[in-house]
Amino acid sequence: MTNNAKDVTREDFDNVMVPNYAPAAMIPVRGQGSRVWDQDDNEYIDFAAGIAVSCLGHCYPPLVETLQKQSQKLWHVSNLLTNEPALRLAGKLTDLTFADKIFFANSGAEANEAALKLARRYALDKFGEGKDQIIAFNKGFHGRTFFTVTVGGQASYSDGFGPKPGAIDHVDFNDLAAVEALMSDKTCAVMMEPLQGEGGIHASNQQFLIGVRALCDKYNALLIFDEVQTGVGRTGTFYAYQHTDIKPDILTSAKGLGAGFPIAAMLTTDRIAKSLSVGTHGSTYGGNPLACSIAEVVVDTVSDDAFLTQIKVKSAIFKDALAQINDQYAIFSDIRGEGLLLGAELAEQHQGQAIAIMNQAAQAGLLILVAGANVLRFTPALNIPEHDIHAGMKKLSLAIEKWLSA
Repeated sequence: MTNNAKDVTREDFDNVMVPNYAPAAMIPVRGQGSRVWDQDDNEYIDFAAGIAVSCLGHCYPPLVETLQKQSQKLWHVSNLLTNEPALRLAGKLTDLTFADKIFFANSGAEANEAALKLARRYALDKFGEGKDQIIAFNKGFHGRTFFTVTVGGQASYSDGFGPKPGAIDHVDFNDLAAVEALMSDKTCAVMMEPLQGEGGIHASNQQFLIGVRALCDKYNALLIFDEVQTGVGRTGTFYAYQHTDIKPDILTSAKGLGAGFPIAAMLTTDRIAKSLSVGTHGSTYGGNPLACSIAEVVVDTVSDDAFLTQIKVKSAIFKDALAQINDQYAIFSDIRGEGLLLGAELAEQHQGQAIAIMNQAAQAGLLILVAGANVLRFTPALNIPEHDIHAGMKKLSLAIEKWLSA
């Protein structure tokens, strides 16, 4: 039923919210699966999933049930105590990965902050002063704290806030020679996304990863994988590093881990974890039993082999549908990505227009994303029904046709 008596409107955002966001005109009020409805009961197919967060769609029944049950048991205890959901979740993550130890936080930025602090602390403990250089990559994205936004390789996000944290250097992604030229005994860590998300959906080259791993070993530097966006099944394996033969020393996870409930994790080994001794780092809400109980269900669901296999099937459906749209309109120069983290780069004559097309798609009843000014980004729920993929692609085709004719 249409809600004609709205308690709040989009105009209220401009009145009461800090203007660092520019949200769409519509306000979503409910969701189910891969569909959402706004205040006027308009329906949208969701190819964004909260920027790769709602990995099991909206109001996934087992998650709703888990939250209801846990809400009647225990909400919060602080880090002065541990709790059962946190311990169970940590055990499941270590069983599924290279890691021995887990630190819980609330967001990807917090997990990355912890990873960077750990890398610096480990280097100090093991090798003394002066081993503090962090190498990261242009167009990377690691969060919005001052440390993480500086390590992220996009100056537009880090400029304008005063002096930046030091000993951070950037090179181009997939440029092994540039990494080798920078690395020395002063390097404490190399940090990367195995598939750059915000930077335009760029996958790492296998030989590049092997080479960086070897350089880290040579110079006693830690390899940090930021899997905030690529993790929890997004690329078709539980974590993206599992597509390769290498292992990071530290891995960060968030977004899909809570399927919409805020939670993040930093994963590492026994040897490295020892440097975060009692009192060196913390989080008031990290390991919250509500969040951890939900993440348990997410991990159990997504790590299943059959579930991961269907992600790869749906990835192929997405890519085929985008290719068909391109055959008709010649709007893309490249369609790329892994699993259900996909990007369609606009052809040269349409460069800079990704946001305009995203807005046109929303008017057609489809929610998509951008990755920079030139790339349409698709991060739907990992369990999106095939009929929703096809229905959404029809809306995208109509939106592109209307945009091109405008």
